[in-house]
Amino acid sequence: MALLHQAEITPTKLELLTAWVPSQPWFAGDTGIAFANVGAYRFDDPAGEVGIETVFLQTGDGVVLQVPLTYRDAPLVGGERWLITTMQHSVLGERWVYDGVGDPVYLSAVASAALTGGVQAEQYLEIDGERVVREPTARVVGDGQFGTPTPSVPPIEVVSTHHNTTTTVTDAGEFQVVVLRRPAAPGQDSVQTSDTATPPTATLAGGWLAQSDPQRLVLVTVG
Repeated sequence: MALLHQAEITPTKLELLTAWVPSQPWFAGDTGIAFANVGAYRFDDPAGEVGIETVFLQTGDGVVLQVPLTYRDAPLVGGERWLITTMQHSVLGERWVYDGVGDPVYLSAVASAALTGGVQAEQYLEIDGERVVREPTARVVGDGQFGTPTPSVPPIEVVSTHHNTTTTVTDAGEFQVVVLRRPAAPGQDSVQTSDTATPPTATLAGGWLAQSDPQRLVLVTVG
């Protein structure tokens, strides 16, 4: 369960992503391009400490990008290279915002969902002390089997990442996580054979409000 708050955030998520995304190696477009947030999904952190959210951004020419984020109440030790910015949250205070592909909490959550057939977290808004269900703007599901054990993520120092124009690949000990920065229908994506040493063990797929056909989002390989 993801508990959200009615709050003012500075900078807003769209503002911080508009400033950060164009500088990334997987982005192909013009600096200063306008983005629209067309959907998002969340996972639960079992420890209840880290916010895990993946945002779908649409560019002016209709391309949709997938951007996993984590929100923390203190810096991630060893995670300087994945820090996007800090933001002020009117309820939670200062938050450190990270590119999820370098955060072990995101890696563990997305791998678990893909490998075990998991889905996005249910979201609730707290309004005047009451919890109100928030309808999802994106839905995802893993194609793995329920009960599959998920390997633990090693210390962040041993995690390596590399990018091309469509994916980010993270090697994290026992498993590899490939985030498709440009979601695509199965069989129509541009993942190169060099992106994954072996065929994926499990896949996370889903769609946002304007995309009803499932798209491949994340590939997880174990071993």
